[in-house]
Amino acid sequence: MIAPFELLDSHVHLDLLPTPPSRDCQVTAARAAGAGGFVVPGVEPAGWPKLLGVVAEVPGAYAAPGVHPAAAGHWNEAVARELEGLLADPRTLAVGEIGLDGSPEMPAVAVQEAAFRGQLRLAVRCGKPVILHCRRAVGRLLEILAEEHAAAVGGILHAFSGSLETALAARRLGLAVGIGAAVTYPNAHRVRQVLRELPEEMILLETDAPDLSPFPFRAQPNRPERLRLIAERVAEVRGWSLEQAAAITTQNARRVLNLAPGASI
Repeated sequence: MIAPFELLDSHVHLDLLPTPPSRDCQVTAARAAGAGGFVVPGVEPAGWPKLLGVVAEVPGAYAAPGVHPAAAGHWNEAVARELEGLLADPRTLAVGEIGLDGSPEMPAVAVQEAAFRGQLRLAVRCGKPVILHCRRAVGRLLEILAEEHAAAVGGILHAFSGSLETALAARRLGLAVGIGAAVTYPNAHRVRQVLRELPEEMILLETDAPDLSPFPFRAQPNRPERLRLIAERVAEVRGWSLEQAAAITTQNARRVLNLAPGASI
């Protein structure tokens, strides 16, 4: 049975889903649960051909190729030229997943910042929004976004679980926030309190599948069909119906990602 509403997953790695079940089966299950659109972010240049291939095969899927902070050492002029070419593809909506990560195992800060700035400049030049990964570096990330004039293109702060103050600072830079599995965790009281107070136009939905499974599936690889669980929890916290949550968050995603009203998802 097809759901009588349409959700848009603003961050799902369809190219990295483990099998079985097959990717086609997982996409079919996601559609039955209400997901009509999928934004597939990149991680490293070697994965871009597969990413674009998957997007070409899945109706309603769009690409956001980029270099994740973990792969920042791969950023160079040749990669920048390749990425610029991919941004001309009509199914490429954004540059992602890019940003900063302060975890100890990540590349040096200078390496990450060089890759991040390079991709921000390319995004601004090409008029594409950005999909942002940030861990343990939010202050610096916001500083660099301002310095590189990223508000000209805006984008999405992925997997948001920060404070309201951080969210409002991101809003001033033209960013929306991706709400994912954290909102379903029983002890994530702050996440839900911030969600209650967020400006409505900032809220997007995401799974990050195959990562970050929602409750009660945290020990399992995530699947795109679980976007509905996230949507249901967001609707509950905000006092919306599920249909309202779908309409509001999908409209927000279309606006942030510059998807025309008639464009398929």
